[in-house]
Order: sequence, then C-alpha cells, then structure tokens
Amino acid sequence: MYLARYAAGPKRVVFLGMNPGPWGMTQTGVPFGEVSAVRDWLGIRGEVGTPNHGHPRIPVRGFDCARSEVSGKRLWGLFREIFGSPERFSRDNFVSNYCPLMFLDAAGRNLTPDRISRPDQAALFAVCDRFLSAVIDTLRPLWLVGIGLFAERRLRAVLERTDNGDVRVMSITHPSPANPKSQKNWPGQVSAALSKAGVWKENRPGSCLPHSHGRATREDRK
Repeated sequence: MYLARYAAGPKRVVFLGMNPGPWGMTQTGVPFGEVSAVRDWLGIRGEVGTPNHGHPRIPVRGFDCARSEVSGKRLWGLFREIFGSPERFSRDNFVSNYCPLMFLDAAGRNLTPDRISRPDQAALFAVCDRFLSAVIDTLRPLWLVGIGLFAERRLRAVLERTDNGDVRVMSITHPSPANPKSQKNWPGQVSAALSKAGVWKENRPGSCLPHSHGRATREDRK
C-alpha cells in the first residue's frame, strides 16, 4: 500500500534509512513507520502478519502496537510540518530503507547491519546494494539523502558502481534518541542542513525547482 500510494516516480529526493526499528517498520512495513504516523498521516491501515518464530521481547502487533518509534515520529513529523499533506510530500520525495530486515540477538537487542559479522555483511550488502540500485534507477532522483552516515556510505558505494554520476549525495543526522546530536532541535538541524545544501530551497520545499526526470539540468544546478 505504501509503495502503491507514494512510490510513483520519478522523485526529486530519496531519503534512505538503515533498516527497520522494532516499533516502526517492523510493525507497519513502512520505513520509519511509527504507527500513528503511518495510520494518521500517511493514511495506511491494514492487517499485519506475524513471523512464525518471533522474538518474545519484540512482538509484531502491527497497527495494534502501542509503542512509539521516536525516530519515525521525528522524521515523519518533520515532513508533516513542512509539507502539510503526504500527497504534497510524495510529489517529489520518497523514504526507503537500505535493508528491509530487522536482526535481533538472543536478548532481543536490535543488531543493525553495520554491527553484524563481516561474512554476513558481505552476503547481506550484496543483496541490499542491488535493491538500492533498483530504487535509484526506478525513481531517478536528483538528491539522495542518507539518514545517518551508514546510509550515506552505502549510497556512495552503490553510485560508484553505477552510471548515476549526476546524483548528489548527502546525509542528515539520524533522528534516533540514541544519537546525541538528535537531542537538540533535530527538526531545526535537519531543515537547515537540507536548505543549505539546496535540497530544500530557503526551507520552503514547495518552492523547490521542478523535477526533471531525476537528472539535474543546467538550470537545476544554479
């Protein structure tokens, strides 16, 4: 439902996260998908299945999940504040994740892709890189914005191996409460960074230059 409603391309900007958080995408299937943001702003609802061998500390309850995913609340909250409606946001923007899977250790702690063993990383990154390349080829963005440095590194690694030299890459500080930089006015930091880079002009996304089939024209670069 998320892809059908909001992934119709091309897009001017693709935001890329790392992998699902336990109370966000793990529950709704939407990147950074805190339940209230997905249900009340994106307008997505539905039944969510459960894994056959789920971890007891991270139950998948779908839209019945009562926990809040702070990262998702902050990210989608910023987009809601700036754009107003998801339709306006999605005209030029899309949010994806590098990896669609959440990994847990025996104690139920989230193992992000940058923390798993190197042999497993090699196998996982090969698949996720192919997916990311498909996202870029399909949506043809002008800007790729990593939500955190890991995402930016994977974006640059994929672009080095593909013919997408005109795409611009940057990162924003991750909205996770585990990130100390996110604790002081995260929305203001991110809005300022995106405006300064030219992703959002003068902090007014509605005034962004029109999308040009995902490739920068001479006028786009002025």
